[in-house]
Amino acid sequence: MKPQYCEQLDAISNSHRSQCKGKPGVNAATIDPATFRQVLGSYPTGVCVISALDEQNNPAGMVVGTFTSVSLDPPMVGFLPDKSSTSWPKIEKAGRFCVNVLGSDQQQVCRQVAGKGPDKFEGVEYAISDNDLPIVANSIACIECTIHSVTDAGDHWFVLGNVLCLETTRDDDPMLFYRGRYGGFDETL
Repeated sequence: MKPQYCEQLDAISNSHRSQCKGKPGVNAATIDPATFRQVLGSYPTGVCVISALDEQNNPAGMVVGTFTSVSLDPPMVGFLPDKSSTSWPKIEKAGRFCVNVLGSDQQQVCRQVAGKGPDKFEGVEYAISDNDLPIVANSIACIECTIHSVTDAGDHWFVLGNVLCLETTRDDDPMLFYRGRYGGFDETL
């Protein structure tokens, strides 16, 4: 006789199989982009500004929700810029980048840097680090890196970075992106 939790897992698995079987937009060959976004939107992500200095020593930046820790030894991180990004080529050319982890109170910074055009850092406070990287003021953490590799990943690039230095700059609530909205973390446990 199966324990009750195994029967519950079987029921969940069978429900998932029956929901996916034969439905348009849910097989590996023809996943509908709207379905993909809707399902993956159920997974919250942190929000970061990736920054560097361009060839004219002006700050270049982009907002990503795809940042991740990759390796502890050696210390490596990664993120995935969209191939259509106009900011990514400037950051790539710099050969280095800073990951600025945004706090939940930095939605204006997020909107400004995510905007189109050359004035992404207009009104955004930042300082230049010893590694010549823009550090966004009041970000909750910053991670300075050199580019280790850039790998094709469909309609994105997977950027792997070697960590040069990192620090937590304040102990506050991170900005999260969930189901198309920005917010913070509410600890309920």
